This record gives sequence, structure tokens and C-alpha cells, in this order.
Amino acid sequence: MKRTPTVELLDSDAGTAVEVAASLGDLRRINQWFGGTQTTRQMIERVARASGRNSLSLLEVAAGSGHVPHSARGALARRGIHLEVTLLDRAASHLGNRDRSVVGDALALPFRDATFDLVGCGLFAHHLSPKQLVQFVNEGLRVCRQAVLINDLIRHPLHLALVHAGSPLYRSRITRHDAPASVRQAYTPGEMREMLGQTAAMRIEIGRYYLFRMGVIAWKDGTP
Repeated sequence: MKRTPTVELLDSDAGTAVEVAASLGDLRRINQWFGGTQTTRQMIERVARASGRNSLSLLEVAAGSGHVPHSARGALARRGIHLEVTLLDRAASHLGNRDRSVVGDALALPFRDATFDLVGCGLFAHHLSPKQLVQFVNEGLRVCRQAVLINDLIRHPLHLALVHAGSPLYRSRITRHDAPASVRQAYTPGEMREMLGQTAAMRIEIGRYYLFRMGVIAWKDGTP
């Protein structure tokens, strides 16, 4: 299945305010039901175990309202891990009223070196070209102390079929367009490993999670 880059409606701010709100609601449910929040939580737990830390700071890039990292923070707290979350997005309107939030460019992060323990993103990597993805990860490695986390989809024909089958669950026409488009332009684990081999990461760890989710840890210091 060949990768097909596509402009997604939510990215282009197409649609009415009601349609956009419904699509964001769809995204929250997709992440909650189909592995998005769980993938982020498990990757952060992995870093906490490897580093021997029970308190970590996270910059979530292209964060929108920050539903996934904040939901993961609640789950981690019940496991004895404190997560301090800062959100970054290209538009203030996407961020809502979160206290710790910044408007900025994902490819030129407005922070000093080693500002956060972790830099993460969810359902963002597939929007980037291979060259942009390498640039983003290198920026994340500059800004983080431990690792860059990528939570994204796996491109696969069965995944595309499942997304189409689930269309009656979507409340917005934006989601009905964007969900299959996201799968078509997502990367495979092999493609991801090849691209991230061009970054400054000391070690790349790629896992497959529930329902065609991919979790990537790009370690800054090679922590096993």
C-alpha cells in the first residue's frame, strides 16, 4: 500500500466551528477507545523505568487541546509517576484555555536546549514529509533531555478497511474525510526506522500497539 500524502480538512481549518468541534470530539474518542492514550502512557512509563525517574516533564507538540497527554498524566499518577505537561500548537485557538501552553512552530521549537525531559507528539508525524520528520525529531532531541516520543498510525490495508467500517461512529464529515486520509499517508515501522536513522538519536525503539498504533522512542542518550 503506497503512501499517499493528503491535505486533511482539520489541518486546513476547513468547516464550520460546529464541524470542527465535532471532529475534535471524534479524535478524543478515537484516542480513548483505540489505543492513542494508552500508547503515550506506556511509552512514558518505559522512559520512567529506564531512567529510574518518577517525575518527568513533557512538551507535547501539535497538541491541540492536549487531551491525550493530560489523560495519560492521570493514568500515570495512579502508577506513582508525576508528569508535568506543556502544550505547543501552531494556533492559540487549538489550545483552548490550558495554563501551560505555547504557540510555536514544530520544526523550530521556541525553547532552549534540554528544556524538557521528553518531547512528544500524537497523530502528527504522518502530516510531515520524510525531510520534515527528520527535522522535527532533531529539534525534539535538541529540546529534550531523555527522548522524543512519536505516537502515530501504521499504514496498512486492513487498518484502512477498519477506518472505513467505523465511519458511522464519526460525528463530523471532517473526520469521515480525514480518518482514511491519515491512514493513507501514515508511515510503516520500517519507513519510520529508516527515516529516524538519519537523525541525531542514539537509539530508536519502535513498538506496535493496539489497533495499528505505532509508538516510537528516539533516545537522546542511548538509554536501554
